Amino acid sequence: MKGLGELEAAIMDVLWRSREPLSVRRIRETMVYDRQVAYTTVMTVADILFHKGLVDREKDGRAWAYWPRESHAEYTARMMDEVLSTGPDPGATLLRFVERFSDEDMMRFHRVLSQVRDRRGIAG
Repeated sequence: MKGLGELEAAIMDVLWRSREPLSVRRIRETMVYDRQVAYTTVMTVADILFHKGLVDREKDGRAWAYWPRESHAEYTARMMDEVLSTGPDPGATLLRFVERFSDEDMMRFHRVLSQVRDRRGIAG
């Protein structure tokens, strides 16, 4: 499992916040990053994200317009699933993860479990 690099994450954050596809120029203008990044660098990294399957794109005039293939929550959940799948005992890993929850996190977790049970028609 490999997460996003810093520049990839900055670009994805812009795309996840946007309600519409964005050109490289708009991505570069909007992204928050600790230093100036060249247009061609943003263009190259956006192309890498496309080839990794994280974004889609279509021609908009002479430029590409990009948008995320999945929401930020979906991406994070997929990464969490990959982490759980890499260990020898996913159940033990999940237990250790949940043991770290605050009381507030635990209440949120119970609400989410209830929602999942309702969607699946499972009695609680």
